Amino acid sequence: MSVAVETPPTDQPGKLRRGRWIEHWDPENEEFWERTGKTVARRNLIFSIFAEHLGFSIWVLWSVVVLNLSNAGFGGGTPFSPSELFLLTALPNLVGSALRIPYTFAVPKFGGRLWTVISAALLLIPTAALAAMVHFDYVRNQSHDTQFTIMLVIAALAGFGGGNFSSSMANISFFYPEKRKGLALGLNAAGGNLGVAVVQLLTPLVIIVGVPFAIAKNPVHPVHLAYAGLMWMPFIIAAMVAAWFYMDSLTMAKADSRSYLSCLRQPQTWIMSILYIGTFGSFIGFSFALPLVIKLTFPEFLAQNPFIGTYLAGLGFLGALIGSVTRPFGGWLSDRIGGARVTLWVFVAMAAFTLLAMYGVNQRSFAVFFGSYMVIFALSGAGNGSTYRMIPVIFGALGRKEIADKGADPAATTLRFKREAAAVIGIAGAIGAFGGFLIQQVFRLASVPVGAAVSSAKSIEDKAAAAVANADWSTSALGIFIVGYVVFAAMTWFFYLRKTTESARVPSLAYAGV
Repeated sequence: MSVAVETPPTDQPGKLRRGRWIEHWDPENEEFWERTGKTVARRNLIFSIFAEHLGFSIWVLWSVVVLNLSNAGFGGGTPFSPSELFLLTALPNLVGSALRIPYTFAVPKFGGRLWTVISAALLLIPTAALAAMVHFDYVRNQSHDTQFTIMLVIAALAGFGGGNFSSSMANISFFYPEKRKGLALGLNAAGGNLGVAVVQLLTPLVIIVGVPFAIAKNPVHPVHLAYAGLMWMPFIIAAMVAAWFYMDSLTMAKADSRSYLSCLRQPQTWIMSILYIGTFGSFIGFSFALPLVIKLTFPEFLAQNPFIGTYLAGLGFLGALIGSVTRPFGGWLSDRIGGARVTLWVFVAMAAFTLLAMYGVNQRSFAVFFGSYMVIFALSGAGNGSTYRMIPVIFGALGRKEIADKGADPAATTLRFKREAAAVIGIAGAIGAFGGFLIQQVFRLASVPVGAAVSSAKSIEDKAAAAVANADWSTSALGIFIVGYVVFAAMTWFFYLRKTTESARVPSLAYAGV
């Protein structure tokens, strides 16, 4: 995304017309910024974070829902297999990833204020559908396969929440000057990411309200699963009302389709998008999958600690919380030592701690496994910040190289590469989110043997024994992730840290602070 800058007279800051459209906006003008721009931008940022936070919450809602489907009476007499459950959490991830590109173009089309209202209103669809599915018995009365098909459709609707990130980031980027944009976008992203932790912390507590602990601690217990959808509706409506009355739209915000098409031909676009699969793909993929992975990998631990299993969803929310907090730290550290160096060591450390998590599974140590994954979440959050920091620096260096090599006009070339960098951020966000879907597919395929073993067992006791006997099912998936992180680390070193000769015609970007 880019903007067509219109410089207003300093005595006409932020002129409004009908519908809270601002006709003149020049945040690079320091007098304008201090007099009016800063206050308006901060107000829009606050309500943008609120709406995006809810988007992430709804996007990941099914990571909690799948843990309670059997207790809510679904399955048609046959519990859903691990493979089916992973598909129910992966589909919202896939849909949300696909929506990120069109959501980016929605802000210039509808205006940031109106689109925030619309995108928030769309969140009422998946929440209402989930509540209706649970409240009415129509779905429960269907066969197992029909139930699963209906749930796939309802789970896919939660993907509306995944697109909110791109439109929210695009909208806020227009309000802030370049030198303040990093902090604003970092806060916006972190506030949204925190929605994952909030939904995984609060939803298990709400759906168990009114159920005595003596009953809730049993593996099979009643739940009010409809509350998982209903509880978010008042907040969604509040976000819609707040956006309508307090947010603004900028007439000077324009969709730059030419920059999108141009950056698609730039190899750096695809390199950074692949690296973002390793960072944000890990964050969102593990956020979706970890509660279910814990349930399937450590059933004996959850049986011994029913409070953790029932009320805290296996503590899965802590990972998303940690990853959200460390994202700004990754950007801060990148400003000091370079984004590529931070990203390289993030991938190296993620591979090492994934290996440690595998050791925890084999040793049946929940503490080792869980502790390792908390570090992985922290690293993925820092990596999200460092990779996003790399993109504008890389394209800035490419612009300077073109100016030096071809004698191109400095102002026009700098602006063109700045616009391409903004476009790459949107593309990388969509492809990186798709990485979360890939992670869940790896887990789903790895879970097939344990699912088959449990399904073939006859009695409840035999099924429990089969689950425990195959509790190391996730090690094959973890091995694939280790290989992936090694590849990502090698790519980071090869393209951005190794020394190259001028004759090789490969732009060495280490000098640019990447």
